[in-house]
Amino acid sequence: MLIAGMRPALADAIAFARAHESPWPESLMLPDGRFVMTADSGESPPDDEVLGPVPSRGPQAGQIWQGSRLLAEWGDVARADITFSVAKSYLALLAGLALGDRLIGDLDERAGDRVRDGGFDAPQNRDITWRHLLTQTSEWEGAVFGKADRIDRNRVVGPVKAAGPKGSHRDLRAPGSFYEYNDVRVNRLSVSLLHLFREPLPQVLKRRIMDPIGASSGWRWNGYRNSTLTIDGRPMVSVPGGSHWGGGLVISAADLALTGRLVAADGVWNGKRLLPEGWCRALREPCRVAPFYGLLWWLNTRRGQIPAAPESSYFAMGWGSHILWIEPERDLVVAVRWIDRSHFPGFAERVLSATA
Repeated sequence: MLIAGMRPALADAIAFARAHESPWPESLMLPDGRFVMTADSGESPPDDEVLGPVPSRGPQAGQIWQGSRLLAEWGDVARADITFSVAKSYLALLAGLALGDRLIGDLDERAGDRVRDGGFDAPQNRDITWRHLLTQTSEWEGAVFGKADRIDRNRVVGPVKAAGPKGSHRDLRAPGSFYEYNDVRVNRLSVSLLHLFREPLPQVLKRRIMDPIGASSGWRWNGYRNSTLTIDGRPMVSVPGGSHWGGGLVISAADLALTGRLVAADGVWNGKRLLPEGWCRALREPCRVAPFYGLLWWLNTRRGQIPAAPESSYFAMGWGSHILWIEPERDLVVAVRWIDRSHFPGFAERVLSATA
């Protein structure tokens, strides 16, 4: 949709994005019945078993904001769509709430000191901290809802090299010493946060963040068919930090952009602080062993994500691709759904040229 006064260069950027939509099928299922996510990541049975719902996807959509001004939008921005690993960045927001509520003492506290469900009892897991979990450097060993951490060992996401094929054995290192993008370990973080809040995470997110910023009622965060836990005598569904095996955060481009605007505003909305002071800065502090990564948010360190953008840019990103891009130097928040990931830098370069 053209916004009154929109620069032609911005329309060109949107046309570029629309010309490079994700090739993933509408059903998200391949003709042979496999889920495109697990097939794309090279998984075979039984590792690729889908545990949560997989809704069909919509066409590309997006919004571009500069401060409080909507510069452009395209597609059905109100349609709630599966977002894959964007959910990880929402877990980071919930971790910030837990820290502010003093459910976590500090990020370098051992997770097992507060979460006593047996998940941190093993020697390999005993010294894992919240920071390790949030930077994907935990090296946690075990299984969550039937998925072993081994499935995502040697997984390549970001500028890393694998020691072997995805899913193959790799000797684990000390927590905090090695970065590995591992969805099982992120799900372990989600379970841990559920134990802290003692309330389903989608309810916490809705009450503390989404309702206050005026998000729609159409978003949802689906769990797995086997991810229900009993806490305080009540059944509670633990939600995954992505849609690797189905489930996950289903949300519209407009609601995604609203969340980005909250983070860009340092967690303050209409004069009210929703996220603890300093947390939005902490999200983008480079991990010591993986400087391209913050607290479940991607960074533009050494301009590794978008060469044309300042290093201050940071992102929530999900396979497919779904990208929430915050560019502080120009006060930009860009949400784009179902863009071919390889063409996102070209789209971003055009947006930057159009907003110079």
